[in-house]
Amino acid sequence: MEQTLTLTCQQLAGFLESRDEILVLYMRLFLLSVFLIAFVSSSFGQLADSVKIQTGTASFYGKRFHQRMTSSGEIFHMDSLTAAHKYLPFNTWVKVTRVDTKDSVWVRVNDRLPKTSRRIIDISRSAAKELHMIEKGIAEVSIHVATIEEMNRLYKHFEGEAPGTIRLRIYEKPITLARPQPTWNWEVGRVMFTN
Repeated sequence: MEQTLTLTCQQLAGFLESRDEILVLYMRLFLLSVFLIAFVSSSFGQLADSVKIQTGTASFYGKRFHQRMTSSGEIFHMDSLTAAHKYLPFNTWVKVTRVDTKDSVWVRVNDRLPKTSRRIIDISRSAAKELHMIEKGIAEVSIHVATIEEMNRLYKHFEGEAPGTIRLRIYEKPITLARPQPTWNWEVGRVMFTN
């Protein structure tokens, strides 16, 4: 009877030790997965959002303004991919993306919106067709610039003080240091090897 009780206690002790090891393993896996999820989501979140500068309502203009002079001095053509913006410099290319359908179009800023406008951008009729917003006339959109260099250019243009609801931030280029090549010497017998 004592042997059976002793064996049972040993089995119980072994089970408890293995259970603790399994619990520690699960905890480590859980912490690793939480870390990886946080790291990956923050990395992709930054990349996806890195060049978005504004979100709001867009409208379009067309026939009434066709072949009239814009604020930049160009003649407006409703079939071109152009836009009017309150603040962005002329000849800035931006990607306008509908929030609900993810349809997008690249347009060039060549006109000004009135400062009192509730819209963040007015796009040409041709651009509005690309975004499938002709029928409704307006859509919620986000505006992106093409590159981080373009973001930096706009940041410098506005001297760090973005007007209205434009979201600008400066991006520094990462410093990359050249790795020195390892040098080694070793001797085998009387022969010396050097790289």
